[in-house]
Amino acid sequence: MAKVVVAVGGNALGNSPEEQKEIVKKTAKHLVDFIIKGNEMIIVHGNGPQVGMINNGFDIAHKHNPKSPLVDFPECGAMSQGYIGYHLQQAITNELQSRNIDKSVATLITQTVVDINDQAFKNPSKPIGDFMTEQEAKQLANDNNWSVKEDAGRGWRRVVASPKPIDIVEREMINTLVNSGYITISTGGGGIPVIKKQGIYEGIAAVVDKDFAAAKVAEITNADALVILTAIDRVAINYLKPDQTEIEVMTKAMAQQYIGEKQFAPGSMLPKVEAALSFVEMTNGKPAYVGSLEKVEAVLDGKSGTKFVL
Repeated sequence: MAKVVVAVGGNALGNSPEEQKEIVKKTAKHLVDFIIKGNEMIIVHGNGPQVGMINNGFDIAHKHNPKSPLVDFPECGAMSQGYIGYHLQQAITNELQSRNIDKSVATLITQTVVDINDQAFKNPSKPIGDFMTEQEAKQLANDNNWSVKEDAGRGWRRVVASPKPIDIVEREMINTLVNSGYITISTGGGGIPVIKKQGIYEGIAAVVDKDFAAAKVAEITNADALVILTAIDRVAINYLKPDQTEIEVMTKAMAQQYIGEKQFAPGSMLPKVEAALSFVEMTNGKPAYVGSLEKVEAVLDGKSGTKFVL
């Protein structure tokens, strides 16, 4: 029996509640196929489209009615954890019951500790929320202490930092749930970013990459493997070029070489490769995998996906 952390991308869950409900039914089938072999699973999910939808909803409401409050990013992240967790939890529970498997699923609202001195806070670069005019953006920045930037000629947007995770506040609860046999959904969207000031946690507007957060969860739960699921079968170099090559096994040295060659797109494959590599390094050689959501069993059997090793 293995204990595995599985990271599922937010983009793989659709762009609306109805679309998401249908997609998670398929996701649940693939995950339960692995669970029925007796494996323990901790699920970390992305939330990019979903948290954007929630954030935009509050922004639009505020524009139409100033009495409708602006709701900041930590709270939007918490809402997305509950909303996505509910759909995943329900779909996995239904799939387990359809196969007469007596196992429970728990979703945990999770806070991720970040360092206020992380260099990411000095240059916020992650665009969130709706497009605005320069005047609107600068007024909201002044009123709410936001950072705003012009986004590729399409308008102005709020930007937040993307710091690295250093700890999970609910780490003991995650371990308790997993060790009690629950399928545990945690650290959704990378977790709600918090900083600790004079012993007190407080939320901060930021986005923690869900793949790095999944690697941290895998570390604190002493998982046997980290699996990052995406839309492609294997990590490739020279992607979309005539000499594109898929990699079955990637060593630390290979990964560092390819990162140095800028083979992986920032915000796409790069964080997946870096997170997989960090887990392998932190655990002194436990494997990490990047592969297709629809082939999760084959990925873990070594028949699909890219395996990362020291």
